[in-house]
Amino acid sequence: MSLTKIFEQFPDRRYIMFGGKGGLGKTTFSAAAAYYLAKQGKKVLVFSVDPQASLSDIFKRNIFGQGPTEIMPNLYAQEIDADHRIKEYQQEIRQKILDMYGMDQIPEEIESYIQAAAAEPAMEESAIFDEVVDIVVKGGYDYYIYDLVPLGHALYYLSMASVYDAWIGKITGLRQQMHEYDQVAAVMRRDKELDEDAILNELLYIKDRINKSSSILTDKQKTAFFFVVTPEEMIIQDTQKAAELFAKFDVPLSGYIVNRVLPAELKNQHIPEYLKNRFVMQEKYLQVIQGTFGNQVLSYVPEMERDVTGLAMIEKMAAAMFGQPA
Repeated sequence: MSLTKIFEQFPDRRYIMFGGKGGLGKTTFSAAAAYYLAKQGKKVLVFSVDPQASLSDIFKRNIFGQGPTEIMPNLYAQEIDADHRIKEYQQEIRQKILDMYGMDQIPEEIESYIQAAAAEPAMEESAIFDEVVDIVVKGGYDYYIYDLVPLGHALYYLSMASVYDAWIGKITGLRQQMHEYDQVAAVMRRDKELDEDAILNELLYIKDRINKSSSILTDKQKTAFFFVVTPEEMIIQDTQKAAELFAKFDVPLSGYIVNRVLPAELKNQHIPEYLKNRFVMQEKYLQVIQGTFGNQVLSYVPEMERDVTGLAMIEKMAAAMFGQPA
């Protein structure tokens, strides 16, 4: 099986994710896959869920916080501005408090809490997570390519979704019970029908959004998740562990892509001793990769001669990934 055949055989897998440790080439692969699919006539959005996003660098365009930006026909890219999203959160919270409780202004102690909560480390990740839900729910594209955060954070996103869902499920259940009791009491008192429970509705709304996002991550029909690995001992071991953890969250693994393989044509040329040793080491670990991941390896991508930035180099990377002529 090759990367090209995966896309041909499973056209319903519209949510594409490249995962792995930091610095292995996930963003580059995300951009190159988006380029390849756009060239096939598909409307594609590649977006980064990494606060340290580098899609701007790869496309040589300032797209940070600009919303979906057209890079070329059919290809759009987006980097999420978490700080802007957090400010929107704060204003939404203020407005909901004013509306729910009929206040004219936010009490000073509540405003202090809103400001403090926005500075929490998890708030940035939560803001990005929420923006991703907005992107996906809005629709409009044939393919969505997630430029994921490093593995540890990606697992955090998955666990955060399940924890939030469980917590909100319990709270929602309690609110519904209270709402039912209130309705019974209102009938007995022959009062007018109670207004909708705004808090319950808010919780149900959040729960629905979390379910939509987390269900995509584990949808075997709609999602393709690829691990990026390089021929290095620690990377191989870490990838194995990560694959086991992702399996516990039922993330559908579509295969592995091996990056930074030294070009074979160099081997028989007059090369420095250092490079000869690198070839020996790499051949050893390529055998380990083959023995460990077997036919799940979909593509071997060579080490590029320079940084993959700009459409010309992205095209070259796409050709290497999908086996097309460069």
